[in-house]
Amino acid sequence: MSTRFSRAGRWLFGSHPQSLQETATTVLKYGCLAYVVRTYGVGATFCVGPSMLPTFNSFGDIVLFEHVSAYTNRIQAGDVVIARSPQNPGNLVCKRVLGLEGDFVKVAASTYLGPARTVQVPAGHVWLQGDNALNSTDSRSYGPVPYALIEGRAFLKVWPATQASWVKRQLS
Repeated sequence: MSTRFSRAGRWLFGSHPQSLQETATTVLKYGCLAYVVRTYGVGATFCVGPSMLPTFNSFGDIVLFEHVSAYTNRIQAGDVVIARSPQNPGNLVCKRVLGLEGDFVKVAASTYLGPARTVQVPAGHVWLQGDNALNSTDSRSYGPVPYALIEGRAFLKVWPATQASWVKRQLS
């Protein structure tokens, strides 16, 4: 008994019944590869909001980030990182690392955050702040962030294409 394939089926899977199994295996292999690259290699995210002005626009730049630096504890002060929000772990935040564990960070006075103070970053934490200090919810509001919440280090702004550039490490 022969199996009949439609024209679309022959185009997608070939004319042999074994082609369906081979195609499924190939799709599964590429799916696994994509998962590994996304989880352990490179990811992309939108950076939305005014907290990282002027580094990123407030309307939603697309940024690539790599996971290796976070997994190997190679995040440095001045890096821009993508992290889980301590206030809402379902959301990602894009902030600059101003202090690593053991560092002392000077927090400027403001009417919203209170008097000036110096904070020592505890072990296993980082101090994150937006580049736009006047309009950013960051470690000044929610305190030091556990290192485990860091997803990766932003390295390339890819959108808008006219503003594509490397994300530079800098200390504010």
